[in-house]
Amino acid sequence: MAKISPLMIAPPLIFAGFVALAAIGMYREDPDGLPSTLVGQAAPGVPEAPLEGFPELSADMLAAGEVTLVNFWASWCPPCRAEHPKLLEMAAEGIPIAGINFKDTAANASKYLIEDDNPFFGIGFDPQGRTAIDWGVTAPPETFILDGDGTVLFRFAGPLVGSDYEQRFLPALQAAMDQ
Repeated sequence: MAKISPLMIAPPLIFAGFVALAAIGMYREDPDGLPSTLVGQAAPGVPEAPLEGFPELSADMLAAGEVTLVNFWASWCPPCRAEHPKLLEMAAEGIPIAGINFKDTAANASKYLIEDDNPFFGIGFDPQGRTAIDWGVTAPPETFILDGDGTVLFRFAGPLVGSDYEQRFLPALQAAMDQ
C-alpha cells in the first residue's frame, strides 16, 4: 500500500476550509451587513475640533434624549454627495443629524456645506480620521442610529439611497423612533 504524503492532503483541506467559511458567510443573518462592535454600546467620542463657522458638536449632544443620526462624510466623496439630498430631507422632517467630516480639508468641507446646504445640527472635524477609527468607520459615508441616551443601535455603511437604504436603514430608524 502506498503512503500518502501530507502535502497531497493539505491543498484539498485548505480548499474545504475556504468553502466552509464562504458557506458560513452566505448563511449568516444579514450577509450584506457589516457587523459593528458598537451596537448596544455607548457611542464613542466626537472630534474636539469643530468645523470652523458651523455649529460645534459635543458628545453630550448625542445623548440629548432623542434618536439621533451620526453621519461620517467628506466633500471629496461621491456617495456622500449622492446621499446629501436625503440628509437634507430627513433634517427638514425633524430628525437630528450630527455630522463628522473626516479626512478632508476645512476649506473644502465648508465650501461644500455652503453651496449644498447643511443638514447637520453640529459638525465635528476629523481631518486625520482618528475619530472615525474609534467608531469603526471603514469608508464614507457611514451613518449610525443612536437612541436617546447615546447608545448605538444600528450602523449603515454606504449612502442613504436606493433599495438597501429602504430595506435596511429605514426599518431600523423606524424601530428606533418607536421605542
